[in-house]
Amino acid sequence: QVQLVESGGGLVQAGGSLRLSCAASGRTFSTYAMGWFRQAPGKEREFVAAISKSGGVTYFENSVKDRFTISRDNAKNTVYLQMNGLKPEDTAIYYCAAGRTTAAARNQYDYWGQGTQVTVSS
Repeated sequence: QVQLVESGGGLVQAGGSLRLSCAASGRTFSTYAMGWFRQAPGKEREFVAAISKSGGVTYFENSVKDRFTISRDNAKNTVYLQMNGLKPEDTAIYYCAAGRTTAAARNQYDYWGQGTQVTVSS
């Protein structure tokens, strides 16, 4: 099992940037694909980005792919989400997740963090 803790959320103005971090416990971090999801009030949790075990493959939701970057540092057991050009519609709780495959589907991930709030004001 792996425990995940997100950090780096906050309040920013539209057009601003944030970098989210997700720190993982354990010594098997590199055996998991990692993903970022977000959930706004009243909406289902949706896919944002994913990265393969070695970091060589990344996927993005279409609305963020030109603005967000996902990366990982396996030596630090940490995955990052760099968010640039933030828009009010990006406001949500952001969750990191660990799974066995690099995928956009929520059910492909086995472990989830507690989430970190991102609020983008206009």
